[in-house]
Amino acid sequence: MTTSPNPRRVIPIARQDVKSTGSGLQPVKTEFALEALPPLSLYIHVPWCIRKCPYCDFNSHEAPDDLPESGYLQALTADLEQALPFIWGRQIHTIFIGGGTPSLLSAAALDQLIAMVRARLSIWPDAEITLEANPGASEAQKFASFAASGVNRLSIGVQSFNDNYLKALGRRHDVKQAMRAIEYGLRSFNRVNLDLMYGLPGQTASQWETELRTALAMGVQHLSLYQLTIEPQTVFAKFPPALPDDDVLGEMEAYIGQAISAHGWDRYEVSAFASVKERSRHNLNYWTFGDYLGIGPGAHSKLSFHDRIERSARTRNPEQWMQSAIRHDGSHVSETRRLSSTDLPFEFMLNALRLRQGVATSLFEERTGLSRLALSATLQLALERHLMSPDPSRLCATELGWRHLNILQSLFLEDEGSLKR
Repeated sequence: MTTSPNPRRVIPIARQDVKSTGSGLQPVKTEFALEALPPLSLYIHVPWCIRKCPYCDFNSHEAPDDLPESGYLQALTADLEQALPFIWGRQIHTIFIGGGTPSLLSAAALDQLIAMVRARLSIWPDAEITLEANPGASEAQKFASFAASGVNRLSIGVQSFNDNYLKALGRRHDVKQAMRAIEYGLRSFNRVNLDLMYGLPGQTASQWETELRTALAMGVQHLSLYQLTIEPQTVFAKFPPALPDDDVLGEMEAYIGQAISAHGWDRYEVSAFASVKERSRHNLNYWTFGDYLGIGPGAHSKLSFHDRIERSARTRNPEQWMQSAIRHDGSHVSETRRLSSTDLPFEFMLNALRLRQGVATSLFEERTGLSRLALSATLQLALERHLMSPDPSRLCATELGWRHLNILQSLFLEDEGSLKR
């Protein structure tokens, strides 16, 4: 589980590049070309959870008593095979198995899943393969088997080290189970991430400090820290809890910076904290506008070709996705859109500006096929507002821009560069 801002959530599918004419909708000619394709990642969605948490807006569904593992694997195989023509000859650099709760799968099912992927794709020998897990007792007992199947990075959705907050969040584990899961995880994996939330109902700054100190003392290699936000279409949106005010949240944010720095780590992205060597390679590929193929119900993809960049989404309902995927007629893909040259500046900057050190300016040209001049008007506006670094070799937010990241990102929407100054 993660909350916004969210490294796991891919950005929304962009506007389709069509225009209205007298004869109806006609394709708009793109104005860019890529000289080389970016790295490619694979995302696999497992849609089931024991129960839906009241803050969660992801494509997760309450699991039946018996998971339809056989039907799910059959549909996942069909989904991947239908995508193969779009990625012929490309290697997979990272794999992320997310959800939902992927650790609900049996050890045998996960082993079959990874074997199926390896049989059909070219995987880098040292590819990062991450599995999301919840701290339930039954899942933790499977960690060693998951590692034996090829998973080499574990992400545990702890969320809190306080039983009262876990109850308020609708979590089904307690602190003892969380501690045990972390212990089991560290026995089986050299790389373990913890998801932790702050700004919880009734939480004080001192209580958050205790939570973060506990997480840092666990010996894990990476933390993903998220402020609880109320998302539409959730139980919390219908029955909103009382959250800490801005002053308390400011104290919590300040302590994060102090504690992470004292631990010898960096905040390398909005919600991601680690040493340089332990950064999430999968999420870095998202944030640097790399490519990713998403398979499974509700999964999103962003794929580059030499003359275009496309986004697509799978059908969200698990049963509908399984039924349509095995027909091999493409009906499991609910939407496909080609990005236009006017979409790309915002699409690129929405991701890149999440990184604390930004990206090289040359990466914009490499990943979009556009000249950096496509950013010039908006960059000038951001510079005048002191939101972007004046270094022409990097696209990076200033401290002020980092504090107002949503405002900075929105400047790169189409036509925003012409705003009145």
